[in-house]
Amino acid sequence: MRDRLPPVLRHGPAFWRRSVQARVVVSTVLLSAAVVGIVGWFLMQQTRDGLLDHRVEAVVQEAEGETEAARAALAATPGIDADESAQQQALVEPIQARGTTRGFAVVLSPPVDEGVRLADGGAKFTEGLDLASVPESLEARFDSLSPTAWTFTDIRTTRPIQGLPDGPGIVVGSQVRLPADDNTYTLYYLYPLAEQEETLALVSRAMLVAGVPLLLLVALLTWLVTRQVVTPIRMARRVAERLAAGQLQERLRVTGEDDLARLATSFNQMASNLQKQIRQLEELSRLQRRFVSDVSHELRTPITTVRMASDVIHDAKPFLDPVTGRAAELLQKELDRFETLLADLLEISRFDAGAAVLETEDVDLVDVVRRVVDMTSVLAAQRDTRVVLHDPGTPCVAEADVRRVERIVRNLVTNAIDHAECRDVEIFVGADLQSAAIAVRDHGVGLGPGESAMVFNRFWRADPARARTSGGTGLGLSISLEDTHLHGGWLQAWGRPGEGAQFRLTLPRRLGTQLRHSPLPLVPVDARETA
Repeated sequence: MRDRLPPVLRHGPAFWRRSVQARVVVSTVLLSAAVVGIVGWFLMQQTRDGLLDHRVEAVVQEAEGETEAARAALAATPGIDADESAQQQALVEPIQARGTTRGFAVVLSPPVDEGVRLADGGAKFTEGLDLASVPESLEARFDSLSPTAWTFTDIRTTRPIQGLPDGPGIVVGSQVRLPADDNTYTLYYLYPLAEQEETLALVSRAMLVAGVPLLLLVALLTWLVTRQVVTPIRMARRVAERLAAGQLQERLRVTGEDDLARLATSFNQMASNLQKQIRQLEELSRLQRRFVSDVSHELRTPITTVRMASDVIHDAKPFLDPVTGRAAELLQKELDRFETLLADLLEISRFDAGAAVLETEDVDLVDVVRRVVDMTSVLAAQRDTRVVLHDPGTPCVAEADVRRVERIVRNLVTNAIDHAECRDVEIFVGADLQSAAIAVRDHGVGLGPGESAMVFNRFWRADPARARTSGGTGLGLSISLEDTHLHGGWLQAWGRPGEGAQFRLTLPRRLGTQLRHSPLPLVPVDARETA
């Protein structure tokens, strides 16, 4: 059932974030709905105002006409000049009769001079009309002599009146003087707005019926237009993804001569140039790896011969004069460094060729650190540096290649001793359910901004003028990083000038497990306290 739903309903917010077409269509429909709504509201207001203005003009004229007709009829009726009640009856009854057929009601107020309200009684009105239909504001206007005036009202009845439904209406007030008592009375005419309401409702329904299909049509047109633009972009995205995945032969299909076709042509030219350059770089990288590997292997034979000759000379050192003996000692030391460099180059070539493999077992990192501390104790004593292991008190076991992990830790410790400047080197070990970590902290020269990432580059040195007192080759940290990546772990560095540095090795407890955090902090606690 879920597969039959549209993509926007199946995938929800993810589809909204990824689909430009969906966002454009929805945005266009919403903006179109807002525009249609504003235009519709404006048209409704104009239609309403026009209907009301026309209705007001008509009922005011009709009310004034009724009043004049009533005056004329009253003046033409003999024998009632002295009878006030008869004059009121003769004034109201014809208007009420015409109102029954024309759909309006009439109210005759008490004399204006008496100051009596309609609600107080004494008024004559169409039977069934609620006198509260005449607003008090309009009554107050006719407390004295006043020309014809009108206002909107809400017509209410106590029983049904033909042609006069309850609801909005217009009330028109007009004054008349009766000859019998020479008093001024006010006639209130109440006209309904039912027809205007029906007309507005009809216009509203027509606009709604026309607006919904219009929005659907806008959505369809927007979808069709954006599809013509988005489809080539989606094809370009798929081709770009395949290019990024290594399928360098992928190209876009070019149709037409428009801007999208020219974009596809430019994309294909870019892909061809990239393919050419990548192949050149791959060939260059292959040649470089082959060169390093061949040179490393070819140098082994002469270095072995030189080593044998150096050993003979070094063994004869007691029989040599001091200058020759010193030369033999220096030769032996530099040969040691040269052999170490060859071994590192061979290891690098294995990494570059993808030939490095792991021989894993359960390794206690605490034991590894203890062995490394013992191995580097002589170097630490020569540098007047103390290596301190903060034992966690519990085994920190991880599935790893013990030889490679030991090499990583040895590189980190010797590097820390070399840069500790006679201060202590601290080693921390920790573990949790998913990962185990080793952090090596020194308080020496530290690292400058940006150097924590560059320190793992091959042959990179923070200070080129600084001598390698420990006899390093410049490849140790690079090899350590490659060893860490083989385990699926992290090797990270932190440093601050004058405050030392800390290197943190984090390994998964089980190979193949993705690391999400480390049990040890990268920034030392003492550095955070002083920050």
